[in-house]
Amino acid sequence: MENYDLERIKSVIQRAQSGQELTIAFLGGSITQGSLATVHENTYAYRVYKWWCDTFPQAKFNYVNGGIGGTDSYYGVSRAVTDVLMYQPDLVVVDFSVNDVDNIYCEETFEGVLRKLLCWSSRPAVVVLNNVFYDTGVSTQDIHNKLADHYGVPHVSVHDTIYRRMKAGEYNRIDITPDGLHPNDKGHGLVADEITKFLESIVGDLIQDEPVCSCVLPTPVTANAYEGARRLTIREVSPKLSGFRADTNEKMGHLDHFKNGWIGTNAGDKISFELEGSCIGIQYRKTISRPAVRAQAVIDGDVEHPVLLDGNFDEDWGDCLYIEPVLHHSEKKKHTLEITVLDDESVGTTPFYLMSIIVA
Repeated sequence: MENYDLERIKSVIQRAQSGQELTIAFLGGSITQGSLATVHENTYAYRVYKWWCDTFPQAKFNYVNGGIGGTDSYYGVSRAVTDVLMYQPDLVVVDFSVNDVDNIYCEETFEGVLRKLLCWSSRPAVVVLNNVFYDTGVSTQDIHNKLADHYGVPHVSVHDTIYRRMKAGEYNRIDITPDGLHPNDKGHGLVADEITKFLESIVGDLIQDEPVCSCVLPTPVTANAYEGARRLTIREVSPKLSGFRADTNEKMGHLDHFKNGWIGTNAGDKISFELEGSCIGIQYRKTISRPAVRAQAVIDGDVEHPVLLDGNFDEDWGDCLYIEPVLHHSEKKKHTLEITVLDDESVGTTPFYLMSIIVA
C-alpha cells in the first residue's frame, strides 16, 4: 500500500468493530450528489455508506451527503462546515476532481478543503476520490493527489482503475456513463467498489490497538489563504441595500440553492459591503432563464476596473452557482465591495441573484 497515513481510517474501523455510532460523510459535486443514478440508494456515496452498515452490523452509522452539482473546491472550502463538518463526521470522502480546473485557485482552494477537514474537531479520516471525464480522461487528480500525498491522505482514482479498464475494452463507455461524465447505476456501483476495495484492504491489514494520529499537519504547500474561507449570506452579514432586497424565502437544506441571498431587479440597484480579508469571491446565479440581469462589481472604489457579473448562463443543464473571484492575495485589510445592476437590455427580465460573498 502506498505511503498513506492510515491511522485515522484504522481508528474509524476499530470504533466500528467495537459497536460505536459513527458518521460517514461525502463532499463534492454532482457525482457525489448522485446525478444520473435512478435512485439515491444506487449512488456511489450511499453504497459506500451501506458497506459500512453491512460490514459492521454491530455499529450504528449516520449518512451525510454534501454533494452539490456544478461546484468546485472554491465553493467547497467555504461550505465544508455547514454542509458536512457541523455533523461531526468520522470519515469524509471528498471529490472535486472534475469540477476543479487547473487555474491559479485550484491547488490552493483544494488544499484549503483538505486542511479544513483534517483540522476539524471530530478529526475525521479523509479519502480523496478522483472522478474523470470518460471521453477524454481529464481530471485534476494530479494536482489533488499531490496535495493528498503531502498530508498522507489516501486517494482512489477512477482514471487509474475504471477508466483504464474501459479503454482496454472491459466496458463500453455508454454502459457506465450516458454523458461521458456522470455514472449511471452501474457506473456508480463501479466507483463504490473501488472505494470499498480500498477500505477492505485496510480491514484485512488491521492490527488492534494501533496508535491514533497525532493530527499535527505539515506546512502548507500553497499560500493557504482559503483554509479559513467563510461564506457570507443574509445570516452572517448586513450590507447596505439601495434597491437590492434581502430574499425572505427560507433555505430548506443544502440543495435549496437560491435562498438567503440578495436580489437586484432594476437598473441602478446597489448593494454595498465592508469586508475583512485578502481574497474575495462573489457567488451569484447564472441562469438558463435568459435574458437575465447583469451587474458590475467595484472593489475599493476602483471604478476604472469594474468586474462584470453576467447572470446569463450559456449552458442548458440548469442554473449555475457561479463564483467570480474579485480579489486574490490582495492586502489583508478592510475592503469595500459595491455591486450595481447595469442599465442594459436585460433589465426587467430574470433578476440578478447574489447568493453569497466568500471571504478568505
